[in-house]
Amino acid sequence: MAARTVTSTEHLRRARLAVAAVFCVHGAVTGSFATRIPWIQEHAGVSAGQLGLALAFPALGASLAMPLAGSVSHRFGGRTALRGLLALWTLSLTLPSLAPNVWGLCGALFVYGATAGMSDVAMNALGVETEIRLDRSIMSSLHGMWSVGALLGSAAGTVAAHLGGDARLHHLIAALVLTALGLVFCQGVLDVRGAPEEEAPPRFSLPPKSALVIGAVGFCGVFAEGASLDWSAVYLRDALDGSAGAAAASTTAFALTMSVARLAGDRVVDRFGAVRTVRVGGAVATLGGLLVVFAPHAAVAMAGFGLIGLGIAVVVPLAFAAAGRSGPNPSQAIAGVATITYTSGLIAPSAIGGIADATSLVVSFGLVTLLTLGLVCGAGVLKAGGREAAPSTPAPARSAGPVA
Repeated sequence: MAARTVTSTEHLRRARLAVAAVFCVHGAVTGSFATRIPWIQEHAGVSAGQLGLALAFPALGASLAMPLAGSVSHRFGGRTALRGLLALWTLSLTLPSLAPNVWGLCGALFVYGATAGMSDVAMNALGVETEIRLDRSIMSSLHGMWSVGALLGSAAGTVAAHLGGDARLHHLIAALVLTALGLVFCQGVLDVRGAPEEEAPPRFSLPPKSALVIGAVGFCGVFAEGASLDWSAVYLRDALDGSAGAAAASTTAFALTMSVARLAGDRVVDRFGAVRTVRVGGAVATLGGLLVVFAPHAAVAMAGFGLIGLGIAVVVPLAFAAAGRSGPNPSQAIAGVATITYTSGLIAPSAIGGIADATSLVVSFGLVTLLTLGLVCGAGVLKAGGREAAPSTPAPARSAGPVA
């Protein structure tokens, strides 16, 4: 019996490493694409306004496709579904650079976003299941690995761009390499299958109520993330007359603190629980927002953006974890939360710009600060699905079906 337990534990540890590698591959696709957007814009001959329109299509495709992920996982099993959806996502990297015009680019990015969203739901569902079976938090570090992958992908893209490489060739090579890696890593994830008597989820359904309230917390975190990533450099330059170097450093400070906090966040969650972690994180992010809004010079605002990144880092991973534990169909609930957070990420940059045009960037980040304060007030909704007990407390039994 003891040997059997050890084997099971080792299997779960391998599954955790495998799903972490899948998150890294998923992030690498995003980083590879983002660094070649200027080349794609020039190749397709689109204006800045047309590019802005096209860049809305990934979120549109993801929002429409993510509710389908639950039925795909139920029909084929978690491992097979993830293998296929991840391969579609990595191969879709080749499409945007082939677009001949703005409409071709919109179509390519719609497919790119749809496959990104469905594979995102599938890998988060398996991440939550692995977390439950390990009986300790892993979702924060999984999302941290996504950030590592995005960094690696963007680094390779930066080198390719610096060498003047054709994005079509760069993305073809990257897609083939990442597809191969994804297929290998998917072999090690849990193969969760629905019980024979379990009813198949609908092919397309609205998010359950539990996902809506949890998604509201995720909305606040992702809005602050999108606003800070896209507007922190502009804020330092325009609102505080910061130098170009300081403006770029503010974005780096935000991304760095968020990535480090995600990689280290699981220990904090295991120690203090999801609700307390998000509540304290929301307070830290609110303090950062206040520093940004009332900053007398660029250095203070830079510190504020760093605190925002630190405070919101674990919000989305814990929202996915809570969704996966909130009902009998984890994929459906995760898809609902993912749809809400993708929508938040879509509207945040344009909302900040619209408010800034009507008032000022300072007022825009006043709104961001209010939303981070919403994390303090709304963290309690994560209690039903979050980890509020120490790891020594046995995890509740679940009827998740057989797992290889």
